[in-house]
Amino acid sequence: MVVKVEFLNPFITAAADVLRAEAGTEVKRGALSLQRSAVTTQDVTVLIGIVGDAEGIVMYSMSEPMALAIVSQMMGEQLAEFDELAQSGIAELGNVISGQAATRLSQTGVNVQISVPTLILGRGATISTLDFQRLVVPLETAMGTMEIHLALRPK
Repeated sequence: MVVKVEFLNPFITAAADVLRAEAGTEVKRGALSLQRSAVTTQDVTVLIGIVGDAEGIVMYSMSEPMALAIVSQMMGEQLAEFDELAQSGIAELGNVISGQAATRLSQTGVNVQISVPTLILGRGATISTLDFQRLVVPLETAMGTMEIHLALRPK
């Protein structure tokens, strides 16, 4: 089963809005692609489960330097390493984006709840979305590129 494209726009809009507000960076949307690979390709991935009228997961993946740059901007101080504080900040960023996307989905009649964020560190971790592909959209910023991976389908 393939994820519905109309589920993706609330996540893209929310991510762009949150990155502008929290990281002070402009966002340019890259080309949409489909992916079935179960292996992460970035250093840092925030994974959030979604349940309700639609179910699945959303992941926000980025390089460690990008994650550090975002958290440094959010906290108003330069962080040198991706420590517990930085990890907490990036997890919260994913939480805020997903919360805003859930609100946008509810405005279209699709009511969902989000899980607590899970942080996956390191490239090459295996995350299976089983029987359906993920829609992937890169969001390009001056800090690097964040990829949104959405595997969400109607319940």
